[in-house]
Amino acid sequence: MEYESVLIVKPEVFIYKIPPRASNRGYRAADWNLKEPTWTGRMRLVAKGTACILKLEDKTSGALFANCPIDTYPGVAIEAVSDSSRYFVIRVQDDNGRSAFLGLGFGDRSDSFDLNVALQDHFKWVKNQEQIEKEKTEPKQELDLGFKEGETIKINMRITKKDGSEGTSRTGKGKGTGGVLPPPPGGLGKIAPPPAAAPAATLRQSPGASPAHRTSGGGGGEWTDYASAGGNQGQQNSANANWVQF
Repeated sequence: MEYESVLIVKPEVFIYKIPPRASNRGYRAADWNLKEPTWTGRMRLVAKGTACILKLEDKTSGALFANCPIDTYPGVAIEAVSDSSRYFVIRVQDDNGRSAFLGLGFGDRSDSFDLNVALQDHFKWVKNQEQIEKEKTEPKQELDLGFKEGETIKINMRITKKDGSEGTSRTGKGKGTGGVLPPPPGGLGKIAPPPAAAPAATLRQSPGASPAHRTSGGGGGEWTDYASAGGNQGQQNSANANWVQF
């Protein structure tokens, strides 16, 4: 069940009989007899659902004088005159569907401004309701942000180096480099060679040495390996032996 809501009420308005429109240039309030209105009473603008009706009623009793159904604004049902902002031409209808055009006037411009704003707000609301109902019945098209087949993107990232210069995230291959990365700062790293082994002392057996100190099978090389492995202890033992060092 829809309820009737009051959009605006003006306690005093003036109704005029108007002559037929002379041309397509619109109605002019100067052509009316503004000093002698046909009827004076109260105006109420009401809404029932999306329907909007302008009602002319008696000031005292509230008896209905005329109805003006409004289906759109601006439109044929209510139209502003061309020479004043306080007067309009309205189309009134009776219960039998017969219609007539009358002049509607306000004593103050603020009253006509209020009527304009009320009508605009109502039909703006009607338009929004129609859009909501349309979205309910029709599926909303979803935005597809996925990549199409074969579609690619290119991202160019700038990376700031330690020295303050900028470079891209890509490492380009120079001509003839074969894709080898450049050496680190400070030159090419080289592995130091191992330290040279100290030369073993050459020993010769003196003629008077005991046979126990002689090496078998001409093993001078064996003694040299023993002296080199023994370190300082081997050198001390060789000093106590009756060997001649040179």
